Amino acid sequence: MRLRRLHALSALVIGTFAVFHLGNHLVSLAGIQAHIDVMDALRTVYRFLPVEILLLASVAFQIGSGLTMAIRGWKERKGLIPWLQAGSGLYLAFFFLAHVGAVLAGRSIQGLDTNFHFAAAGMHVPPWQLFFAPYYLLSVTALFTHIGCAIYWNTEGKPEATRRRWVFGMLGAGGLLGLVLVMSLGGVFHEVQIPAAYLATFGDGA
Repeated sequence: MRLRRLHALSALVIGTFAVFHLGNHLVSLAGIQAHIDVMDALRTVYRFLPVEILLLASVAFQIGSGLTMAIRGWKERKGLIPWLQAGSGLYLAFFFLAHVGAVLAGRSIQGLDTNFHFAAAGMHVPPWQLFFAPYYLLSVTALFTHIGCAIYWNTEGKPEATRRRWVFGMLGAGGLLGLVLVMSLGGVFHEVQIPAAYLATFGDGA
């Protein structure tokens, strides 16, 4: 129970960041510069060293604790909701490792500003779209699904149909939001021109 409480606490830290991060990406619908302007303002908070350390520590703990609980309860897990919770959690662990690792490497090793262009570059170098489109879509879907499952387990005593609607409603909302963000990164809503330095990370200097 203590591990679950700490897992929930770290999830709260990450969830707070995710609200602003996803909101920042939605601003890209108004244009890339609008996205970057909002991002620069938000960075004064989440790149403040104590805040960034707390956020990274929360991500690391979330991955470790989530994997521990998933492995411990593997044989006892029965029913769709528990498996949706485990599956979405495992995908989030993969995404956190890959995405946070890529951002830190981009900043410290490649010397890139990890802005909209950094996130979108893979969507503009064939055949990387085949990886990044589902990669981003599933990340948002998994996040919302995991939150929906958390709501399910914290509303015991409510009608089962209502609790399940939370799960599948959040799954649908996450899928829709993820699709919109993938389309934005792909240049569906506005022209996206990726600077050569970002394209070069995928072997394309065009």
